[in-house]
Amino acid sequence: MSRIEERFQKLLSANSHALMRLAATYTKTPSDRDDLFQDIALAIWRALPAFRGESSERTFIFRIAQNRAITHIAQRRPAMAPEEEVEVPDPRPNPEKGFAKEQQVRRLSEAIHLLPVEYRQVIALILEDLNYSEIAEVLGISESNVGVRLNRARQMLRHLMEKQR
Repeated sequence: MSRIEERFQKLLSANSHALMRLAATYTKTPSDRDDLFQDIALAIWRALPAFRGESSERTFIFRIAQNRAITHIAQRRPAMAPEEEVEVPDPRPNPEKGFAKEQQVRRLSEAIHLLPVEYRQVIALILEDLNYSEIAEVLGISESNVGVRLNRARQMLRHLMEKQR
């Protein structure tokens, strides 16, 4: 196995769950999510030899993932299927609490899908525990712009969640 293959495998195994969640943020069906994840993995594979270490590897792969997600949206926008539930595993000790949490996650996911792309990007990355600096680097914007977008996204989410009640 070459160095690039080893690095790719290491990056993918360490970040596959986060990349899958990010893909789910930009798609409506599990099959579209899986397709986008495969596109992201292929794009990372192709770009990895050109990685110059000017950022962290994590920032590098999330930048690639964001770019592929935006391309995915642009290619599929006219043919979007009706909203479907996002699969979120939930080990439920209490069925009532589990159901309520599942409904809340579904509502939040639906609300996130309604956000404009520039706000959805920031929310998706903040949910993956990237800090403002990393998000700014991934999206190619300033840290203060990250904060502005995040505040606006939160306000929009609050409003959307209240409307869903």
